[in-house]
Amino acid sequence: MTGRRLLVLAAKAAGAVLVVVVIVVWNPFAKSTTPSSAANVRPFASGFVSPTDIASTAAEPRRLYIVEQPGRIRYLVGNRIAGTFLDIRSRVASGGERGLLSVAFSPRYARDHRFYVDYTDRNGDTRVVEFRSRSGKAIASSARQLLFVKQPFPNHNGGQLQFGPDGLLYVGMGDGGSGGDPGNRAQTLSIRLGKLLRIDPFRRGARWQTVAYGLRNPWRFSFDRETGDLYIGEVGQSAWEEIDFRPRAQIGSLANYGWHVYEGRARFTRGTPNTRGQLVFPVAVYSHDEGCSVTGGYVYRGHEIPSMVGRYYYGDWCSGTIWSLRIDNGSAVDIRKESARIGQLTSFGEDAAGELFAASGGSGRIYRIVP
Repeated sequence: MTGRRLLVLAAKAAGAVLVVVVIVVWNPFAKSTTPSSAANVRPFASGFVSPTDIASTAAEPRRLYIVEQPGRIRYLVGNRIAGTFLDIRSRVASGGERGLLSVAFSPRYARDHRFYVDYTDRNGDTRVVEFRSRSGKAIASSARQLLFVKQPFPNHNGGQLQFGPDGLLYVGMGDGGSGGDPGNRAQTLSIRLGKLLRIDPFRRGARWQTVAYGLRNPWRFSFDRETGDLYIGEVGQSAWEEIDFRPRAQIGSLANYGWHVYEGRARFTRGTPNTRGQLVFPVAVYSHDEGCSVTGGYVYRGHEIPSMVGRYYYGDWCSGTIWSLRIDNGSAVDIRKESARIGQLTSFGEDAAGELFAASGGSGRIYRIVP
């Protein structure tokens, strides 16, 4: 493992200063949950440098885009690397939780050729930037900045971009880093750190709106492509990892996910949470006996594995364990540990048909979820 990958683990788990302790002391293991035979993984493609995101667009159903942390987006056709879509390595600070962290394509990409990236700039700050493409390649000179956020520390950058069912662009922001949110940024609504934000990127002059707060480091959130419900993989501090859920009908109303007053469902400080909006507790948690850094995923809506339809899949960076669950009336049910494992699991992703993939930041491999 390189120094950079060690930093990723530490930053997501509990701060970079604990990097050796995390690796030596924590030995994640599976508890007595019976593995499911419904999902496994198969190596699909390799040769990527620290992949951080997997994305697709219905406008190009044969392509699968892979985001590399140093600042490049390449794409697969089938399981072959077919080309480079965007290269902004000269603009990106990479390492730890910094880097090019995600890409989202406009819902109207076939017509407007717009896409959006979240990256850490050379000064260590977050930028969300719109680009355009031509003939299947990004136009680097077309950059238009939508968001700039000053980062006080080098970890907890969040960085996920997704278009929601409302057609708006969402971004997840971590609490600014260090450990324990020393500036209480996640509970302070006037600060963009520790928030889920959204904007209409197609309307000039549009402003970012805070949809949720009280987030430590939302390392991957997604919307169910059928129902529009929101799922968040929220990285914990030192004891608990969590999955948060918000039904589509409530996404527009302000939610407080509790950090740093709560970690998972447990008290983290003696403080009082901000009373604006609704205090929302996770639908699922797991302790650091089973991992140390959650990687949020997707609800399966593909066609190749009928038994998986409607289940949400997520995993852990440290242990490589993959779990799945279903939501019934707002609660997680049938939580099960899958038989598949992926070391240094950095991201899940969907292709245009809704089939699921996953990335290993350590090996640079992309895996396909299979029966």
